[in-house]
Formats: sequence, structure tokens, C-alpha cells
Amino acid sequence: MTLSEITKPIKQELDEFNKFFKKSLKTDVPLLNLIIRYLTYKKGKQVRPALVMLSAALCGGINERTFVGAALVELLHTATLIHDDVVDDADERRGLASINKKWNNKIAVLVGDYLLSKGLLSAIDHQEYVFLDIISRAVRQMSEGELLGIEKSRTLRVSEDDYFKIINAKTASLLSVCCEIGAFSTSSDLHYRNLLRDFGTYCGLAFQIRDDIFDYTSSQNEIGKPVGNDLREKKITLPLIYALQKIQPSEAKKITKQIKNGKLSDKQIADLANMVISTGGIDYAKNLANDYVLKAKQCLQDFPASDAKTSLINFADFVVSRDF
Repeated sequence: MTLSEITKPIKQELDEFNKFFKKSLKTDVPLLNLIIRYLTYKKGKQVRPALVMLSAALCGGINERTFVGAALVELLHTATLIHDDVVDDADERRGLASINKKWNNKIAVLVGDYLLSKGLLSAIDHQEYVFLDIISRAVRQMSEGELLGIEKSRTLRVSEDDYFKIINAKTASLLSVCCEIGAFSTSSDLHYRNLLRDFGTYCGLAFQIRDDIFDYTSSQNEIGKPVGNDLREKKITLPLIYALQKIQPSEAKKITKQIKNGKLSDKQIADLANMVISTGGIDYAKNLANDYVLKAKQCLQDFPASDAKTSLINFADFVVSRDF
């Protein structure tokens, strides 16, 4: 099932949201307007606003508060992507030149800061202080996760617990926020809010595990980045963590040193990928991702049947079946 099929029940609302979102970004600064038009020219997959809206639809119905919450999440997400591109010195985003590449790092950082502040001020203007509390916690988590990931990439001493702390903070926290804000935008039921927060967390964990599997099993054309990119960036992810536990300690130490030294050749990347596959690292990661999808679906059991519920169940399946 495709994302467009999953979001079909809220297609009209998503179209309305896109207009609302673009209108909310207009400024009196010509350069900023130019960059914002560039940013919104090629919209992404809209996973996060879709999750906000599906969660709202599940809990009562999409309303203006839902749009405010979805805009807040999308602004935060876009700001973090822009900042990430600066940190990673990335040249491309969604098939277009990144902001830092097309303009420069200083402009990119300032645009990211603007988008983040725009989202926060929008929540304040609408007196959505709970939104602010939820999103602020996510920003803190994401920052902590990034810094923990950087720390671990220096030492390469990454346990499975470390890995899950990192991906929970960096990836799962934002999907969790989407679902929690969506629920809160239309319902005061704390039970529903907590269930959807957990749904988003489990989907986020499965989503990141699936991404990490791609690094060993896909071609560049399929995922839009070089295979073995995580290894080149000295990121030790779940498939490799498991594989290193299944080989001789001396061999594991040799591989870790090889990654730490950097500048891996294509052959070394291929050999490492084959080792991870042959020792069961991919299967182990797939099984854990499927377990999280099952937990996510269980979070939806208390909700009555609806198109939104069906879409969220399908989204949970999509997280691990997707090929990008």
C-alpha cells in the first residue's frame, strides 16, 4: 500500500493544510520569501502532517487546532532538516540543492531558526500551550539523541540499548509528537492521547530500523543515498551491532577499528554488508521492527472502527514494507 492510498481519507484536509501552511509562512523579507518558495516547491511525503490529521480524525475530527499542530510539527521538522544539512555538509535534499548548497551555511542556519520560531509563535498566538510543552520536549530529545549519536560515533562503543536510546530520541520522538498533538487537538481524553503517543513511538522505532536495514540491502537508486553511507559516517546501527556479537571478539575488534579509521572502500563496504547478512543481522533487525509494528497496532485496539483507524493500521504496516 502506498502513502497516497493511506492518506486518501484526509486528502481534502491535506490540500487545505498545504494552503494554510504556505500562507502562514509569508514575510516582508524578499530573500526569506524566495527561500520559502524554494522549500515548498517540492513538498515531501507529508508523513508528519498526515499523522497529525489521522490521529485527530481518529479522536473526533480534524479542525483548525489540528492545522496549527500540524504546521508546528512540519516547521520543526523542516528546520531540523535544514540544520542537519549544514552539520552534514549535505548538497541535496528531496532531489534539489540543499539550502546551504544553494545559498550558504549562514543563511541556512538563519532560515532554520526562523522556521522554528515561526512554529513556536504560531502556537503562542493560538494559545496552544500544551502543543508547546509537547514539542519542546521533542526538541530536547532530538538534540540529546543527536549528541549521543555523535559521542558514540567517536568511540564506536554502541550497545543495543544505546542504539535504541538514540533512535527513540532522534526519530521516534517526532512521530510520537505528531500523533499526540493530533489527538489533543480534538479530544481531552488522556487515555487516547497516551495511546496515540505510544503508537507514534513504536512506528518511529520501526521506521528507523527499516532505514538502517536499507544501508545494507538496497541500491543507491532505491534509497537516494550511497549504500553503506552509515558505515562511512561511522554509525553503528542495529544490524551491525547484532552481527558483531555473533563473530569472534578479535574479528569484531578488527572491524570496529576499520570503521573508526574511516575511508572504507566499496569492497570493504560490500564485505561488511555480506557479513551482517550472513550472521543474521538483517533478519534480527526485521524481526524487531515487526515486533514494534505489532505493538503499534495494539495501541489502536481501543478505538472504534473508522477510515482513520484503518489508515493508521496500514501506516504501521507501511513503515516496514516500504522500499524507500
